[in-house]
Amino acid sequence: MTAPSHSDRARSFNAAAAQYAANRPSYPPALFDAIEELACRPLTGARVIDVGAGTGIATGLLHGRGADVLAVEPGEGMAAQFRTAHPDLPIVRGNGDTLPLTTASADFITYAQAWHWTDPAHSVPEALRVLRPGGALALWWNTTTLDIPWHVAQADRIDRRFGAHPAVEQNGSGAQAALSDPTGTLDFTRRKVRWSRRVPVDTHLANIGSHSIFLVHGTEASTAFLTEEKQHLLDAFPDGIIEETYDVDLLVAVTPAQAATPS
Repeated sequence: MTAPSHSDRARSFNAAAAQYAANRPSYPPALFDAIEELACRPLTGARVIDVGAGTGIATGLLHGRGADVLAVEPGEGMAAQFRTAHPDLPIVRGNGDTLPLTTASADFITYAQAWHWTDPAHSVPEALRVLRPGGALALWWNTTTLDIPWHVAQADRIDRRFGAHPAVEQNGSGAQAALSDPTGTLDFTRRKVRWSRRVPVDTHLANIGSHSIFLVHGTEASTAFLTEEKQHLLDAFPDGIIEETYDVDLLVAVTPAQAATPS
């Protein structure tokens, strides 16, 4: 099988939007506390653009923190699921490489699990264009904790069967790629926030099955792997309940408080 392209993987979520919405993990309150701390400003009352919003997991939480939030999502299927889940929140179609927004119109731009789908040569200048002076770009990923043996064993099984995303580390973070910003204009501060959730084995399998690496390899290959994986998990967790532990890998960069004055 030909290796799936970056664009194939990015588009793959649209057919699995309902599965994604039902099974993907959320984010802990401590993440948003950290964003506010690193940005030196509250989310409450801030104009926030949530890019690559998907089904709206992060968008809804940002709204719950009191932000005036607008979602930006390129995928038709994901946007449709977003509208079902969040009918009162605004969403526009677009992507981070060409944001459909006016200059200096946002206090925060956020990317939850989404920055690695952009081309930083375009998405970095676009973020800097849309952010107001003193605004913050926040990127984060729920990552697999590789100090927990069962997580490590599962990550190894997935990599052996399907390989890895070129811009994402084995733990599921795209932070290293973001830190090597090709424009050299972002100064990120990095923070990790640990949290966990307890879910049935089937929910966990549906969660990992909603990742692009499974979606692009087709139903037959994914089902075969997930069937085998279910037995591994039931051997390790006979009661059928798993505690998924995550480290949210957070990067925040703040723009200068004053726009540069031409000399």
